[in-house]
Amino acid sequence: MEARDKQVLRSLRLELGAEVLVEGLVLQYLYQEGILTENHVQEINAQTTGLRKTMLLLDILPSRGPKAFDTFLDSLQEFPWVREKLKKARKEAMTDLPAVASVRLPRELSLPAQL
Repeated sequence: MEARDKQVLRSLRLELGAEVLVEGLVLQYLYQEGILTENHVQEINAQTTGLRKTMLLLDILPSRGPKAFDTFLDSLQEFPWVREKLKKARKEAMTDLPAVASVRLPRELSLPAQL
C-alpha cells in the first residue's frame, strides 16, 4: 500500500472505527480477493466489539500489498458514504504531496553510462 493511502487510513481511523465497517460483506470480500487470509478473518471476528474489529482491520490493511486500499474501497459497497470520504481524502492527499525535486549526483557517484 502506498504511503499516501496509509496516511489516509490513519487520518480517518477514528471516523472509520465509528462506522463499524466489518459488519456485512467487507471482510468476506477482502478474503475473496486475497487481501485478508483466513487467519486474519478469524482474528478480526474474534474481537469483542465492532470498533475493535474495525481497528484490527485498519491495522492489518496497510501491510497487505499494493492492491489493498483499492480493494478495500471496492469492499465498501454497503458504505458508499465511507467510500466517498476515503476517495476524497486520497485525492486531497495527492494534491498535498510536494513535488519531488530532481537530484543531481556528483560525478564520482554517478553510474557509468554503459553497464
